[in-house]
Amino acid sequence: MGLHRSWVDRANVPDCPFPLNNLPCGVFSTGADAPRCGVAIGDFVLDVAALEAAGLLTLPDGPLLDVPFWNDVMEAGPAVWTYLRDRLTALLAEGSAERKAVDPFLVPAADVTLHMPFLVSEYTDFYAGRHHAFNVGTMFRGPENALPPNWLHIPIGYNGRASSVIVSGTDVRRPWGQVKGPNDDAPRFAPSARFDIELEMGAIVGTPSEGPVTVAEADAMIFGYVLLNDWSARDIQAWEYQPLGPFQAKATATTISPWIVTRAALEPFRTPTPPREVPLLPHLQEPGPMLYDIALEVGLTPEGGRETIIARTNYAEMYYSAAQQLAHHTTSGCPMNVGDLLGSGTISGPEKGSRGSLLELSWGGKEPFPINGGSRSFIQDHDTLTLRGQCKGDGYTIGFGDCVGKVIPALAAPYAR
Repeated sequence: MGLHRSWVDRANVPDCPFPLNNLPCGVFSTGADAPRCGVAIGDFVLDVAALEAAGLLTLPDGPLLDVPFWNDVMEAGPAVWTYLRDRLTALLAEGSAERKAVDPFLVPAADVTLHMPFLVSEYTDFYAGRHHAFNVGTMFRGPENALPPNWLHIPIGYNGRASSVIVSGTDVRRPWGQVKGPNDDAPRFAPSARFDIELEMGAIVGTPSEGPVTVAEADAMIFGYVLLNDWSARDIQAWEYQPLGPFQAKATATTISPWIVTRAALEPFRTPTPPREVPLLPHLQEPGPMLYDIALEVGLTPEGGRETIIARTNYAEMYYSAAQQLAHHTTSGCPMNVGDLLGSGTISGPEKGSRGSLLELSWGGKEPFPINGGSRSFIQDHDTLTLRGQCKGDGYTIGFGDCVGKVIPALAAPYAR
């Protein structure tokens, strides 16, 4: 599939992240206006809420876009998703007879503020990247016992805090927690000194379920994907995680990119999961390629300094796809809701420069890595971390928008206030 040409400025430039092939869904505002639904195209945001109000975009069971989130569209179901995408494509396509009517609804992207694109119902984070799991396991248990016994059989996950999910550009405050070093006799209460990121993708559930679903059915339930940074306090996690896993160490914040790239836009970039080291049980076997060829990178910028790209990897490195994760999530009968968010787990590759967390890049803090003007083992105050992702098609690019967070100092001790 090649570039779909549009009459919108820059949408036809090969490196533009928002061509007509993409049309990602977001929520934006301008000035004092209320946030509303928009779609990115070229260097603009198309005000689809206003377009709907003007009668140029009529959705079945509408209006659906007169709210500052995309949950109503998701709940309307896949037929409406397809109709909306087809209608927007027709309105914005090169040679469209409706160009003059649509043009006033384009807002320069430089003039907008982006907001959370959907209401997060619940949040589940997985641990489904083999290279990451092996690296972390090797640090703590050695290479012979790096992977837990169940890891090659099921996608391991934990239920996180939906309230902690924030949109790109929101500052992240360094958390407090109980920490205990190897030479400490007892834990102490302190700001996290080993604060970290996890480079992930987030899958957004668009249709609900009432019981177990197949991998194919799970794939059809996914509305779209975002970049996801699962901020992690490694020192808090090391003390608290046994035997029940992450809790406060993962509750500080989870940052997502502002645009939901739909499953339809990613369709040309499907790629299979890696060969299985042990056969999966039937309910987790995939009927076809369920991953995507999405190039990913992480940049670190110290305050007043220049950015260093500290990692490059690809979503295709995942051992379990989002569809497998979602199918597994439903096996107990657990209902899935519109707006549920599934974090992929840290996406690392086989090389040192492809590791998706500072924990791996510094090998537990033992091997600080260089950045412009210094080095890092873990995140320092006022560092800005930026996640980027893109798919490269024939003459076009599918982008997600940057996923950015700046770490600001911890508050004064809670017990001292």
